[in-house]
Amino acid sequence: MNRSFKTIAQSELGLVREGNEDAALVSSNLIAVADGMGGHVGGEVASKIAINSIRNLSDVLSNPDVDSESREDLLLNVIFSIDQEISSRTEENRELQGMGTTLTALHLCEKTVELLHVGDSRCYRWNGKKLTQLSYDHTVMQELLDQGRLTPDEVFNHPQRSLLTQALMGDSGIDPLLHVFDAEIGDHFLLCSDGLSSVLSDHEITLIIKKNKSIDVVRALIDAVYEKGAPDNATILWSEIVSDDTLQPTEVLGAAK
Repeated sequence: MNRSFKTIAQSELGLVREGNEDAALVSSNLIAVADGMGGHVGGEVASKIAINSIRNLSDVLSNPDVDSESREDLLLNVIFSIDQEISSRTEENRELQGMGTTLTALHLCEKTVELLHVGDSRCYRWNGKKLTQLSYDHTVMQELLDQGRLTPDEVFNHPQRSLLTQALMGDSGIDPLLHVFDAEIGDHFLLCSDGLSSVLSDHEITLIIKKNKSIDVVRALIDAVYEKGAPDNATILWSEIVSDDTLQPTEVLGAAK
């Protein structure tokens, strides 16, 4: 049985930022969010590099002649490719020095999904009843939470909650991991930049998902972010695994356009 992602996606500037440093990819087998940093210009460049690098993999990963081991290698190696291109661009243009990006990408396989993740953009799974965060925030606050030095409420309201411990910045030295999860037809996945997750709690996101039809979830989440002042760019992908043979066209959003 053919399986594919059916995704509704939106990337918004917000009410404070002058430019959209978020970028995203939507396709039938691969979805991704990147949140750029390093100033208006640099952030846009870095997130665009990440998303375009991931986009170039989409067709290759769907090729039935590519075995699972080669597919995993391709996904992991894209991290190094992004780092290398960011490094090259900053060497060419000093104004871009210090730029970087997060990356959260989800690839659909026959019976599983593969998560590639760096930074604090998030991936959640919704099984119809419960919202579960699959990604791990690479932030100082998450480390303090793991150590028991802060509570979840203290982390959510902390002014330095977005201080990253890992990001793609050209010399990140990251040894990437690919996390594999079982996934069935009907499962939903929420990928987002921290323009959503730093504004709405998991509980608030869950309530909005429960109250809305699937087609309206993204719009409802964006509206809720704006009601709270939309202090950052917000990019949201709401994706369902379906058995429909009609494949979703590949599309990029935000800074990747």
